[in-house]
Amino acid sequence: MKATPLVWTGRVLSALFVLFMLFASVMPKFLMPEMARAASPEGVRDATIPLIGAIELVGTLLYAWRRTALLGAVTMTAVLGGAIATHMNAASPLFSHILFGVYLGLIMWGGLWLRDPALRALLPLRRAA
Repeated sequence: MKATPLVWTGRVLSALFVLFMLFASVMPKFLMPEMARAASPEGVRDATIPLIGAIELVGTLLYAWRRTALLGAVTMTAVLGGAIATHMNAASPLFSHILFGVYLGLIMWGGLWLRDPALRALLPLRRAA
């Protein structure tokens, strides 16, 4: 079965999401802890940063694997929601910090919706007449 441009667009969006999460979010939490501490909003304890990174890693890997992509998307939605709430609590800037989790979530769910025909059937943009 040949993949359509719709599916390829979903794969590209999903790959961008996975690469961003691995290299811009997960990796610094483990390999560059000082940078991760500096980038974390006030109120996030230093001891929780590696745990957050581990949860992000598990969710991202689940999302990347086709059979568990939906579970990974749900897990990452929870993580992104926590990041949004934390930035709201810290009174971070709206468009660059608070809504960044929304932007990532849209890319993540959009990529999954485009690459998974079962999800498109479950959540159609419009109902058939």
